[in-house]
Amino acid sequence: MMLINGIVTDLLPASDRGLQYGDGLFETIAVVGGEPQLWAAHMARLTTGCDALQLPRVAHELLLREARQLCVKHKKTILKIIITRGSDGRGYRFPENVAATRLLSVHPWPDYPPAHYQHGIAAMVCDTRLASYSALAGIKHLNRLEQVLARNEWRGDDIHEGLMLDHHGNVIEGTMSNLFIIEGDTLITPQLNECGIRGVMRETVLAQAAQLDITTRIETVSLARLKAASACFVTNSIIGLWPLRTLDDITYQPAKVTQELIQDLIRALSERRLITAVIWR
Repeated sequence: MMLINGIVTDLLPASDRGLQYGDGLFETIAVVGGEPQLWAAHMARLTTGCDALQLPRVAHELLLREARQLCVKHKKTILKIIITRGSDGRGYRFPENVAATRLLSVHPWPDYPPAHYQHGIAAMVCDTRLASYSALAGIKHLNRLEQVLARNEWRGDDIHEGLMLDHHGNVIEGTMSNLFIIEGDTLITPQLNECGIRGVMRETVLAQAAQLDITTRIETVSLARLKAASACFVTNSIIGLWPLRTLDDITYQPAKVTQELIQDLIRALSERRLITAVIWR
């Protein structure tokens, strides 16, 4: 089921700027018991994106009302919200008083193997690099061609995520996730000043770590530093938290203190119903 500007339909004008130019934003939100999770955080990022792209802001109350209309009968599902600049002729220049188009749709919850959470995933370093442009860094705009190309560098089920570098060779994020590494008793996530998405679950993990008195840092992470880390994990609003078991030819064998740090995070986030509750080992 899909709502476009509050109407049940799947018909979108071919002239829509989201289709023509990728002129818009999106949010992918976990829904549990009919209620969108981390709603305020998603809306905060959406607002930041609207301001960055000079898109008209859409009332959060309106989006929440439409989201609940779509999700009320779903025990667990994925809600996707797309905001575009609407339709107004052709050409890159946009009019000053354009009305935004909003699309809301629901999608089946993915059935990820329990082993992803309990034993970790296999990851690879992608060849596709992320372009650097600070004005778009952090926001979740519709231009995702880099992620599309990176994700299609592998086809089999033996790889579960690909990590992407910038043009300086520093690690930024996964194709669909944010990255954390652990060095000793410190949690580190890459700096996203030039590219990458500031994921809602990334911000949630950082906040939760602070509450647990876990030292956190946001800084440059080289590929060599990633491979030398005690442990790594990736996050997003749907998968929650996946530890990395392997990265290319590297196998992570975290020490007990590292396992305990990750398990403390998992326990705290699962108590808030934000991630799957598992014992990582």
